Amino acid sequence: MKKKFAKDSHVVMNELVLPNDTNPLNNLMGGRLLHWMDIAGAISAQKHCDRVVVTASVDNVSFKHPVKLGAVITIEAQVTRAFNTSVEVRLTVWAQNMPGGTKVISNQAFYTFVAIDENSNTVKVPQLVPETEDEKEFYKSAIQRREIRLVLAGRLAVSEASELRSILNSNSNTPRL
Repeated sequence: MKKKFAKDSHVVMNELVLPNDTNPLNNLMGGRLLHWMDIAGAISAQKHCDRVVVTASVDNVSFKHPVKLGAVITIEAQVTRAFNTSVEVRLTVWAQNMPGGTKVISNQAFYTFVAIDENSNTVKVPQLVPETEDEKEFYKSAIQRREIRLVLAGRLAVSEASELRSILNSNSNTPRL
């Protein structure tokens, strides 16, 4: 199967926060942001897979700064690792106040997408080739994040999560697993 570079899945998506996107405090509703992140992540995953993808999981999404009415949201998404039939996508969300231009990271998260065919059967995805040091670090640490997702979903026993166990056991303050 063909290999693909991480940079080829890079997506930048912009949205303007309008009144319909906000709560009574004129802050962007979290659900709307998650929706936009899901779209950007899916586009990135589809660019890598050359297939339709479905969302399999969303890692922790912390809301670091409220995003106000009129702000411009920039969502950057890029595949960090490809597994057998799934890919992990890293998303970074920037909020920029207009006018004035104050720009801050409001959110970061990892989403997992599964590639499917026209009959909704899973299909193998191309391998990912990381090039930059950042891409290599995200690629390497993706195994640990994947094991955490699988343990939390009840699809992998902690005793079988070798990467996760090695991290937890290397910390002397953590009980051995």
